[in-house]
Amino acid sequence: MKVAFLGLGVMGYPMAGHLAKGGHDVTVYNRTTAKAEKWVGEYGHTLGKTPAEAVQGAEIVFACVGNDDDLRSVCTGENGAFAAMNKGTIFIDHTTASADIAREMDAKAQELGLTFMDAPVSGGQAGAENGVLTIMVGGRENDFTKGEPVMQCYGRAVTLMGPVGAGQLTKMVNQITFVGAVQGIAEGLAFAETARLDAKKVVDVISKGAAGSWQLENRGYTMIDDEFDFGFAVDWVRKDLGICLDEARRNGARLPNTALIDQYYAEVQKRGGGRWDTSSLIKLVRDKK
Repeated sequence: MKVAFLGLGVMGYPMAGHLAKGGHDVTVYNRTTAKAEKWVGEYGHTLGKTPAEAVQGAEIVFACVGNDDDLRSVCTGENGAFAAMNKGTIFIDHTTASADIAREMDAKAQELGLTFMDAPVSGGQAGAENGVLTIMVGGRENDFTKGEPVMQCYGRAVTLMGPVGAGQLTKMVNQITFVGAVQGIAEGLAFAETARLDAKKVVDVISKGAAGSWQLENRGYTMIDDEFDFGFAVDWVRKDLGICLDEARRNGARLPNTALIDQYYAEVQKRGGGRWDTSSLIKLVRDKK
């Protein structure tokens, strides 16, 4: 299939690579052209200098950019994708953004005879590189049926959650849940250290029981070793939690724990940890001041 991929960050770069490995004809665009040139040098295929140029003739267009404004820019801004896409083309957005921007872009797409789906992902950079992302999709059943086999190039679980916007709302649940888990692990491991237990042995044991989780198995040991120079950055999770808290204010959901953890991450940022992994919450718990 002829496809385009807009945005080659830490997630988009390997995701586009999996499309190429899967036999699709891929044209890529990135705001920093050097990154797109590097991708073409590694995978071959084609480079578009603007979103509009990249999507020419594409049957499906994928995007993975930074935020609502970035998505709006690549879709409907100057040299945006929508104006250059053929009628009936599917636009699948993997950005973690608001449900509102998904609905806004869907409305614009329908005006132009296009299809829009929001499809945020979970699994981090490692999941993107290994092609095992979890993909939460908002859209229409017939469009999902067309897009799902292509997304399986980099998705282990691709699930239609409901109408446009439902993918982003599901991703919000994911973020709310995982930061709560990280905070719990941080407190538990700090407690283990204070109690003079072998913290790594503690992780070995409790990861086999009711406390077991992806976060514990993949971040517990590095938290103990005070290693945070990798993974999902604090700056990024604060962007995501801002989206969650904004949505909660609109729909009336109560997120007291999430709001508190967001402030903990703000403190990590103040300490210069904006690019540390989200597991760096343990630094605050260890601080006895």
